[in-house]
Amino acid sequence: MLFWSFFRVFLHLLSGLATCIVVFPFVSAEQQQQRVRRWSAQLLAICTVDVRFIDSSQGAIAERALIVSNHVSWLDIFVINTVHPCHFVAKSDIRQWPLIGFLCEKAGTIFLARGKQREVRRIYEGLVHQIADGKRIAFFPEGTTAAQGKLLPFHANLFEAAIEAKVPVQPFVVRYVDSHGAFHPAADFIGDMTFAESMAIILKAPRMTAELIRLPAIATEGAHRREVAQQARAAVLQELGISDH
Repeated sequence: MLFWSFFRVFLHLLSGLATCIVVFPFVSAEQQQQRVRRWSAQLLAICTVDVRFIDSSQGAIAERALIVSNHVSWLDIFVINTVHPCHFVAKSDIRQWPLIGFLCEKAGTIFLARGKQREVRRIYEGLVHQIADGKRIAFFPEGTTAAQGKLLPFHANLFEAAIEAKVPVQPFVVRYVDSHGAFHPAADFIGDMTFAESMAIILKAPRMTAELIRLPAIATEGAHRREVAQQARAAVLQELGISDH
C-alpha cells in the first residue's frame, strides 16, 4: 500500500514536470495559476491531506501583497498554492531534492542560500521588481521549519521588499490537525528528516486536515522592516494560540 502511494506521488510529480516544461511556456499567467492550484490540490489528496481555508482577514485581500506564513512542512507550499498560487522564496537545499526540487525551480521558486548577505540583497532586489510586475510572492520568515506548537523568530530582511514595493504584508497561518482538532504529529518536518522519510510518515498516518488561515493585512507605509516582522509574528502567534517562549 505504501509503495503504491509513493508511486502515485512519483507519477504526479512527473506530470507536474511535464506541465511546467511543455504547457507553461504557451499559456497565460492566469492559466498557469489555475494549473498550479489544481495540481497542488491533487498532490495533497494523494497524501490524504484535506485543506480547509479560513478567512480571518476582516476584509478583501490586497491585490498586491507580500505573503508570509509560519513554516511547518514541505506541505505548506502546496497548501498555500491551493488558495493563492505564489512564487516562493525557499532555502537552496530544496533545489537538491529529487524531482520536487526541479519542479519547484520550474514553477518559479526563488532559491536563497542561507548565511550569504549578498545573496539576500540580490533576492530582495528581485522581489521588489517581481511584486511591481504583479507577481504574488511568498516566503517563510522563520527561515526553516518548526514543530507545531512552536514559532521561531521572524527574519526581517525580506520584509523590506514589501516596504520598497509599497504593498502590504499578508500573513497566513498554516496548521495541521487530526480528526479531534489537535496538532497532527505527522506534519512535522524538522531536524535531519529527509523528504522521503517525511513523505512515508504522512502516507502511513491517519488523514489530516491542513487549516490555512488568512489574517488581516499589515500596512507597510512608513514602517520599518523589523516593526512589520514583529507585527506579522505577533498576529501568527495569536492565531496559533501559543505563548512566545
